Amino acid sequence: MEVVVERGADVGHEIQDAWIERIVCAAVENGAGTRVGEAVQVVVLLADDATLHDLNQRFRHKDAPTNVLSFEGSPEASSPACAMGHLGDIAISVERARRQADEYGHSFDRELAYLLTHGTLHLLGFDHEDDADQRRMRVAEERALLSVGLTRQTT
Repeated sequence: MEVVVERGADVGHEIQDAWIERIVCAAVENGAGTRVGEAVQVVVLLADDATLHDLNQRFRHKDAPTNVLSFEGSPEASSPACAMGHLGDIAISVERARRQADEYGHSFDRELAYLLTHGTLHLLGFDHEDDADQRRMRVAEERALLSVGLTRQTT
């Protein structure tokens, strides 16, 4: 599995690519119930609030900031990544992740890992539109985070 990490200007440069890859792979393995092949690719964009606000407005028609967005496949239909097994793209507001970590009383690493896991599970078809789906997604999130040693209480 290939995880490509992109960073916005002055955002997320202290976060190691290998750590992000480990979290995304754990989410895929726990969400799909199996290891994925090497031909699968996920792109992760670490960005600021303004970028996530713009993406949310352009692609979801919601004029509001958000913490994480997932785009299944490639946003560009003609992208060569589709042919290579491109699972999708995840965009995360690093600024919002820092604020949420403080708000929820756990570490930034735990919050960022949660957002990466949540976004990855969306790429695998998980959703939280009703209570049953939300419970199923929450179980997969917690299982993935536990597999990399991160719990709700991680500080």
